[in-house]
Amino acid sequence: MDRPAGAPWRPGVHLAGDGIDVVVHAGRATAVDLCLLEVRADGSLTERRHRLLGPTAGTWTGHVPGVRPGQRYGFRVHGRWDPAAGLLHNPAKLLLDPYARGTVGEAVLGPALYGHGVDDRLRPLAGRPPSALDSAPFVPHAVVMDEPDGGVAPRPYVPWEKTVVYEAHVRGLTMSLPGVPPELRGTYAGLSHPATVEHLHSLGVTTVELLPIHASMPEPFLTEQGLSNYWGYNTLAFLAPEPRYATQAARDAGPQAVLAEVKGMVSLLHEAGLEVVLDVVYNHTCEAGADGPTLSLRGLDNTGYYLHDGRQPATLVDVTGCGNSLDFRRTRAVRLALESLRYWADEVGVDGFRFDLAVTLGRNAAEFTPYHPFLVAMVTDPVLSTLKLAAEPWDLGPGGWRTGEFPAPMGDWNDRFRDAVRTFWLADARAAADGQPGHDLRDLATRMSGSADLFGHGEVPGGRSPLASVNLVTAHDGFTLADLVGYDHKHNEANGEHNRDGTDHNHSWNHGVEGPVREHGPAGAVLPLRRRSIRNLLGTLLLSAGTPMITAGDELGRSQLGNNNAYCQDNEISWVRWDLAPWRQDVLATTRYLLRLRREHPVLRPTRFASGRP
Repeated sequence: MDRPAGAPWRPGVHLAGDGIDVVVHAGRATAVDLCLLEVRADGSLTERRHRLLGPTAGTWTGHVPGVRPGQRYGFRVHGRWDPAAGLLHNPAKLLLDPYARGTVGEAVLGPALYGHGVDDRLRPLAGRPPSALDSAPFVPHAVVMDEPDGGVAPRPYVPWEKTVVYEAHVRGLTMSLPGVPPELRGTYAGLSHPATVEHLHSLGVTTVELLPIHASMPEPFLTEQGLSNYWGYNTLAFLAPEPRYATQAARDAGPQAVLAEVKGMVSLLHEAGLEVVLDVVYNHTCEAGADGPTLSLRGLDNTGYYLHDGRQPATLVDVTGCGNSLDFRRTRAVRLALESLRYWADEVGVDGFRFDLAVTLGRNAAEFTPYHPFLVAMVTDPVLSTLKLAAEPWDLGPGGWRTGEFPAPMGDWNDRFRDAVRTFWLADARAAADGQPGHDLRDLATRMSGSADLFGHGEVPGGRSPLASVNLVTAHDGFTLADLVGYDHKHNEANGEHNRDGTDHNHSWNHGVEGPVREHGPAGAVLPLRRRSIRNLLGTLLLSAGTPMITAGDELGRSQLGNNNAYCQDNEISWVRWDLAPWRQDVLATTRYLLRLRREHPVLRPTRFASGRP
């Protein structure tokens, strides 16, 4: 490498003059190679290596002439191998650029994916020696992309007081939707097809919140069972879109075409007046716990990106339940998340973000603070602060429940609303049917009026307003609305974990009979009761103060057959059903009516908490 990058402050790989500038952080490495990859006709790889210059404050840079868009690349990092100290440098592993904006290929599960030696069951060998197996043929590769060009239709900027969120999965929403051509079903293009837009318009929602579309990788134990992480909460690359949701034509054309399809989806939805919010996962990555694969951050700077306990031997601190947690005390982790957010906002044009396990993002190791540098940077950013920002206000660490504590202008998913509404209409009704007492109405009244106890305080009088309460009765995680009224117990056997996964805390009621009931069968009398309960839940959700969120398919009475953790079910269990029986048509009509009522009556959308005065 004869000269450093022209813009050493800009991380990643970018076109520059006659080639590319390369900037990568590997704070404890002794050398870093940029590897340019070519695929031969027989599928094998050739590789050209360029030694980067550095380090300067842990950063390695270089300029490589002659490289154009479409070039595959990765990094190999040299340095000390000392698992007890948390140092996991292994140049046999090709590492994905954390700032890659396009990826190609999928991870092929096997021993080569692991930085440490493993046995035939992928368990670590004694002493954790470094693996000498080359991972390049078995991992996704980063791809050099054209520089951003914008080109997305202007944002609708729907005010919070008019917002109705519709949580959906790119694939699951349209896999069975009539009117969407077969080649577009389950894709970014299918989600913005006129048939999809017509349904969203007729329903009356304003904002489509998509489950994660960052490039991801399924957990190894799912791959071994022939399953995949359908929800996508297992991020591989924070700036690259997931290729699986693109049309076959876009995938064949390469990452640039995949990105164009994503931007086209956003543009078409904007032109239809609909916002696009992304569910984003910055709290952990797909590299999992200490026994997990080495794909990117672990091989670049394990102790610089991941939260450790500071002891010897070094141990990962897991406050996410996913094996690792990004360490938001570290400048590099904060910058990676902020660069990702700005890229998706500025280049792709999305309208906001919902942050998975957001408490992790505000932790100084053990303690959460709403004044964490990451949160402050985000809510004061001149672009990000104008978008829709919402927190899942909990994680699995100490003091992990923080509903109502995130800074303005963020909203919080309100689990207290969810539980109060379910308890009143279902759990208490079940108790009454069994001759048992229920609860009084105080908590329900508080939730329906905007949860002032949670959102009515803060830095200014009046707090964040009722609109900061993102009200939900269901979400992707848990029972669907139809299953809430049809099952007392979860039925997650299809997940391969012997029904041990998923919560048992559902506040549901089967109305006397577990599971599906035939209309004219001996238990058919419970069906009108179940359907009334669905209407009660919908009415309470859509007529309460706050920002309502509907889960895709609930307006159609969709069931997951009692599975309340369908994260690995990329099939009819999770996909929205569009064959509407008369009772499903009635649920759809009820939802449309309630949303029209909400839209036409501002009294149902208060922007301030009631004061007790006229």
